[in-house]
Amino acid sequence: DSDGGAVDEWSRLGVTGKLRFSKTEARYGTLQPKLPILVANDGRVLPQTFEGGMITSQELDGLTLTGGRLEHTTGRGSTNRSGLAVAGGTQQSNQFLFPGADYQLTKALKLQYYAAQLEDYYVQHFGGLVHVWALADNQSLTTDLRYFKTDADGRNDSAAGRADGYQVSGLADTPGKIDNDTWSAMFTYALGGHSVLLGHQRVSDSGNFVQLNQGNTGEGAAGSSIYLFTDRLVTSFTRAGERTTFGQYGYNFAALGVPGLVASVTYLKGTNIRMAAGGDEKEWERDIALDYVVQGGTFKGLAFSWRNGMLRSGVPSEWNQDQNRLMVSYSLPLF
Repeated sequence: DSDGGAVDEWSRLGVTGKLRFSKTEARYGTLQPKLPILVANDGRVLPQTFEGGMITSQELDGLTLTGGRLEHTTGRGSTNRSGLAVAGGTQQSNQFLFPGADYQLTKALKLQYYAAQLEDYYVQHFGGLVHVWALADNQSLTTDLRYFKTDADGRNDSAAGRADGYQVSGLADTPGKIDNDTWSAMFTYALGGHSVLLGHQRVSDSGNFVQLNQGNTGEGAAGSSIYLFTDRLVTSFTRAGERTTFGQYGYNFAALGVPGLVASVTYLKGTNIRMAAGGDEKEWERDIALDYVVQGGTFKGLAFSWRNGMLRSGVPSEWNQDQNRLMVSYSLPLF
């Protein structure tokens, strides 16, 4: 509100036009992408939305082609749309271009490649591999490999442009300039209702991991999601030099005759975080998740979720946090 306090209520309306021909679909208007190079954030009551156009084609068996152009976003805590930027950027860009391909090479192996350009900020390339090895009945090993390469584009690539606000926050070899390589590897063993995940991620010393984030545009649009397993309840483990080892245990209670009930506990530890004063720091986070979806009857589709997160960090800009979140959602089938 005008006094800086939160308003009692607010709402938004988004309209999307859709056109389909054969196995190709075009959408224009309000979009919520879930792609490696852009993940719409739904961490609050109203989700983040984007405005633009997007085409998805599956004309060839096993191959999904995706491309689009986005111009604006409305953040999860705002009714005002804004241009696009990165964390620390005060100037807005109105062009985010992306092509991508998902290729199901075999029943067990999927390959991914995406590219994205946020005009005057960065160019990003993503390569991914997902392989599911069926070891036996109700037993599998999943390998998930991800690699991002992000470089400065346009005004962010010049000192004058960065001085004008086309900059990124965080420690970097060249202050304000985008320059990052991030890779991660995850392995998940599943047996019946049990699943155990182990993984490791490394962020290059040259700068933080970067994707769209409108936190400094002045439109109440802070908050973003990224296509990394380390994007957790409290923090994301994406600072320059950070090396994160993580694990998760999950259980699906359908194996015990309680379908719809799922629980997990996750632990991540980041080390080697590059600090401006020299040396390095570390941090860790522990998350607990419990979800239940009503399977039948009058309240079929009603879902309850509990999230508990604990963060302990030696990074001065962070703070030790303990969070609890309770969520209730309901999906109403209209057709």
